[in-house]
Amino acid sequence: QLQLVESGGGLVQPGGSLRLSCTASGFTLAVYDIGWFRQAPGKEREGVSCISSGLGSTNYADSAKGRFTISRDNAKNTVYLQMNSLKPEDTAVYYCAVRTTVAGPRCLTLTYAYNRWGQGTQVTVSS
Repeated sequence: QLQLVESGGGLVQPGGSLRLSCTASGFTLAVYDIGWFRQAPGKEREGVSCISSGLGSTNYADSAKGRFTISRDNAKNTVYLQMNSLKPEDTAVYYCAVRTTVAGPRCLTLTYAYNRWGQGTQVTVSS
């Protein structure tokens, strides 16, 4: 059974860092595009970053560029999202997702492109 489990969320002060993990079971992460998304209260879910299958090219939303880094550990079947210089507006539930349909050479940070989702992990940035 294909499953994604996020972890690593929590409460952090502005300017702090967190590393989120997305661990897969039932499939190999490296053969699919994996995306990170977030949803704040009262807002739509939005893309944060993604990493493509195979060579692992990456893509970032403007809000994440320069502060967040996505990476993949094939041995652990896990994708990470390193988040630095966190701001209160980064507060949200963060989800990882996998695209099991045919994908192009560049991954997309668009929710409709992904069809399997984890349960999410809460990130709260507050002093």
